[in-house]
Amino acid sequence: MSARPGAPAPLPPAAPARAHIATAVVVIVLLVFGLASGAWMLAHARLPAASLAPARWADGEAGRAINEALKLPVQAQADLVSAAVRYRFLGDTGPQVAMGCPDWLFYRDGLRPPAGTGDAVFAQRTRLMQHWSQQLKAQGVQLLVVVVPDKSRIEASHTCGLRHSAPMRARFDQWQQALAAAGVPSTNLLPVLQGASEPVFFRTDVHMNRIGAQRAADAVATSALPLLGGKGGQAFEVGAPGPAEPRMGDLIVLAGLEHAPPRWRPALDREPVQVIEPLRSGGLLDDTPPVEVLLLGSSNGRRSLFAERLGNALGREVWNQSLDGGQFSGALLAALPQRAQWPSSLKLVIWEYSEMALSLPLTDGEQATLAEID
Repeated sequence: MSARPGAPAPLPPAAPARAHIATAVVVIVLLVFGLASGAWMLAHARLPAASLAPARWADGEAGRAINEALKLPVQAQADLVSAAVRYRFLGDTGPQVAMGCPDWLFYRDGLRPPAGTGDAVFAQRTRLMQHWSQQLKAQGVQLLVVVVPDKSRIEASHTCGLRHSAPMRARFDQWQQALAAAGVPSTNLLPVLQGASEPVFFRTDVHMNRIGAQRAADAVATSALPLLGGKGGQAFEVGAPGPAEPRMGDLIVLAGLEHAPPRWRPALDREPVQVIEPLRSGGLLDDTPPVEVLLLGSSNGRRSLFAERLGNALGREVWNQSLDGGQFSGALLAALPQRAQWPSSLKLVIWEYSEMALSLPLTDGEQATLAEID
C-alpha cells in the first residue's frame, strides 16, 4: 500500500535492542574502572585525619584533600596544557587571577571580596585591632600599623576595565578612621604609592616592586622614627641595582602557567638584583645591636627587600617575622604568644598587611581570639 501524497515518510525500523548492548557494556566498564581507580587511590592516599574532621568539610579543606588524592599521574600536564590554551586563545587566567591590560595580572580577591565578609567581619577585626594594641601597650611596646593598598587600586590605569567592589574599597578609609579613633599610629601608603610616575607593583605579581617597596619603606620610616626617638646608628651597605633579570610572578603560578612556554603565558617581569645589608666590622667584639623594631607582616614584608630598605631608613636592623600567606594577623598571632621572650630592648612593632586582608573571612586564630575577649 503506497503512502498518501504529502504524508510524512515512514520511520525506519527500530534497531534491535541488542545493538546497544556493546555501547552499554563499554560505558559500564568505564564507570566501574573509574570507581575502582578512585577507590584504590583513596585507599592508598595518606590523608591526615585532621583534614577529614567535620570542621574541615565545612570550610572545604576535606574536599581539597580528597581532590588532591584523586589526581591522575598526568593531571599536572593536562592542567598545564588546559591553562595555556585558555590563556593563549581566550585570555582566561582561571578563577583566582584576572587579566587586565596585556601582561597585567590581578588577584580577584583584591577586586571583589568573598561571600560573607561584610560589616560584621569588619567590626570584629576592629575589636581585634583594639585588643592587640592594648596588649602591646601594656607591655611597653608601641604599635605602628601599615596597610598596603591593593595593586588594582594603585595600578588602576593597567586594569583595562576590570570592575571592583565599591564597599570593599571604602573599607580602606573606614579602617584608617578606626585606627585614629583607637589612637593607634599608622602609615597611609595610598598617597605615597599613587603619586609614583612609574609602576610600583609587579605586572604578574601581587607585591610591590623595588620602586614601590622603597617608597613604602621611606614612608613607614617617617612615621616610625618619632616613635623610636630618632634614627639609629646602624649603617647599611646599599648595593647598586644590577642588570634586570626575569622574575616569575606569583599570579602566573596561581594561574597554572608557571611551566608554560613563553608565548603561552604573560611576559615575565624583569627586576634588577640588589643587595642591602647591615655593615659589620668583622671583629670578635662586633656584637649584634639590640633589637628595637619587630616587623610582623604579610608576604609584602618578605619581598623586594622591604625590611632591609626599612632598616636602612631607620638606622636599625629590623627583626622580620613576616609570614607568606599571613593575611591580616597571621604573623601577629604567631608572635604574640612568644612576647614574654621578646628582647627587653624592643620598642616598636610594625604590623603590616594588605588592604585585601580586611575583606577576607576571619581565620580560626582570629575567631579564637574573639571568643577569648568576649
